[in-house]
Amino acid sequence: MAVTVTWSGHSTFLIDTGSGVLLVDPFFDDCPTAAFKAAEVSCDAILLTHAHFDHLADCVPIATRTQAPVFCAFEIAQWLTGQGVEQVTGMNLGGATAVPGGRAKMELAHHSSSLPDGSYGGPAASWLLDVGGARIFIAGDTCLFSDMERIGRPDGQGRGLDLAILPIGDLFTMGPDDSLEAVRLLKPRTVLPCHYSTWPPIEQDPQAWAGRVEAAGLAEAKVLRPGESLNLIAG
Repeated sequence: MAVTVTWSGHSTFLIDTGSGVLLVDPFFDDCPTAAFKAAEVSCDAILLTHAHFDHLADCVPIATRTQAPVFCAFEIAQWLTGQGVEQVTGMNLGGATAVPGGRAKMELAHHSSSLPDGSYGGPAASWLLDVGGARIFIAGDTCLFSDMERIGRPDGQGRGLDLAILPIGDLFTMGPDDSLEAVRLLKPRTVLPCHYSTWPPIEQDPQAWAGRVEAAGLAEAKVLRPGESLNLIAG
């Protein structure tokens, strides 16, 4: 079974599991590199890593229009409910839930998280997905951390990660050097970069980064342009 992963730009992804589309960190209309506008997007569920504007900005209008359920930290869920979003599941680190095509587990990330009104957005998170027969790790905004080795371990059926999506922009997240160590720990078959070159402070050369990943024999590194997709065949 194939899972299609589409990058809109920054840290926003659409993941077609074959049983529905997951939207991760919706940031479209105010994103200078976005391939899509919020009004163009359809999805069957929304996953949020944390509450910063560049991951949350278009969640309310998309969730309201599509009635797609939102899965996020408990504190974000409370805020979204106050904004009129009806289908919200508040979670916390270590929790898992059913999503279209499989399951999603809220995993660790090391980052801050604040809501548009300045209030605490709960813990920042990553997502470990088991969807459409593929295992995908979406790191969100984070520094390098040693539990990536645990997250990347094969599951009970001996399956490692088919894909890891990692930030490489530096300044607000890990940069290219630490992301290479993250790939070493996670051991995915394929890796995609995100959270880079949206604005000058996080400008990076993704092709140079991909070359370093492959020269070290760590994984197959793919670089997508905004709007491009990767067809992921589950291992």
